[in-house]
Amino acid sequence: MSQTETSNSYPTSARNQVKRRHDRGFYDHDTVHRILDSSMLCHVSYVIDGQPYCTPTFFWREGTKLYWHGSSASRMLRNQARGERVCLTVAHLDSLVLARCGFNHSADYRAVMAFGTAYLVTDPSEKERAVIAMVDRFFPDRTASLRASNTQEIKATSFIAMEIEEASAKIRAKGVADDDEDYALPIYAERIPVRTVLGAPEPCPRLLDGVTRPVTLNGYSEGRLLEDALRDAYFVEYPNG
Repeated sequence: MSQTETSNSYPTSARNQVKRRHDRGFYDHDTVHRILDSSMLCHVSYVIDGQPYCTPTFFWREGTKLYWHGSSASRMLRNQARGERVCLTVAHLDSLVLARCGFNHSADYRAVMAFGTAYLVTDPSEKERAVIAMVDRFFPDRTASLRASNTQEIKATSFIAMEIEEASAKIRAKGVADDDEDYALPIYAERIPVRTVLGAPEPCPRLLDGVTRPVTLNGYSEGRLLEDALRDAYFVEYPNG
């Protein structure tokens, strides 16, 4: 069922309310944030001079604020730095669903649409935090062991932030759902699970002798689901969610 609007949910409006299959819509922070935190790739949609664009980029969440970054020369970032309204989306494909009728073929999925006004991060302390967070959010405590970014590298990187004004999640998790009369047909049907699984780490061939993989990367181990590794890393960096 759709979530009742509370202080722990995002407000609903014509912009974010799930209209098609509203029973699959969720607005509570826990559901929306869990889907966001299970990904590192999002798509940001915006308009420049009447032309729509949609750009894939890495992102992360801090509370109800989303961050992404890119080259200071990026057309996307230059546009969003002016305070443009944007829509950020994340989607997870969980299974392929093969039914007894073409119309009922489907997929199980989890998706989020988040709306807000983007702004360029100019506050020095906020940008300093973002420089660290763009690494440590995914790989906790890694920045402390790295060569510090130099002035030119930091200057060449811009960060965009967006307070989530409205958001909605949409989830399908039911597998095969045929019409009742179709279950009597001699037609094969199935659900094919889809997962993104980590492979075996491949150390850089130019590592110096004696340099070994740090234990802080143990969460990214062969055979583990990427989304589990990302969620665990999030709560190491942001234990209060």
